[in-house]
Amino acid sequence: MRGGRVAVPLVAAALAAAASVHPGAAATVGDAGRGRAVFESKQCARCHRPEGQAGVGPALEKLRQPQGTFELVGRMWNHAPAMFSALAWEAIPWPALSTAETADLMAYLKADRARDGTADPLRGQDTLVAKGCLKCHALHGEGAAVAPDLGRWRPQYEDAAAWGATVWTHTPRMAEVARARGILYPRFEGSQMANLVAFLRSTAK
Repeated sequence: MRGGRVAVPLVAAALAAAASVHPGAAATVGDAGRGRAVFESKQCARCHRPEGQAGVGPALEKLRQPQGTFELVGRMWNHAPAMFSALAWEAIPWPALSTAETADLMAYLKADRARDGTADPLRGQDTLVAKGCLKCHALHGEGAAVAPDLGRWRPQYEDAAAWGATVWTHTPRMAEVARARGILYPRFEGSQMANLVAFLRSTAK
């Protein structure tokens, strides 16, 4: 890395908005009714209960609010370590999510792709560096080699549900690797996740 940014050619690629090289795939459409069933079958309802009922996690109403799809992925990422500890305490396996299940869950939790707005790849590049992603991942060979190179094209970059399912499924391992390496677990707010994925999409080959 040079001067706190990824190499200059990657900056140029981001500015070029190379997403046009990989035409956007149709987003996976979810169903709120099925999402409610996912929420219950994955035992989310055990901790996230309606307001007024005792629950370990935030009330259901706080989860079900208008938000962007990538914003929700960021919140799921932030929530994972606490949930992992709670599930481990109760000897409950980590609930994997498929892309379809994630899309349904997004619909139930009122996450709308239209609320993601226009992502900013350059801000995403700053997020990549600030969150310490390259302490485990590489980007076109630049960075660490502990986790897969983020510069390789992945269909998940085009679909928030697919990205969310991938992130959710692998978060426990990522959190454990971060802990073992003494890396502070990063948190995402607002449009940071959307910007990050936009940057990865713009530079992927």
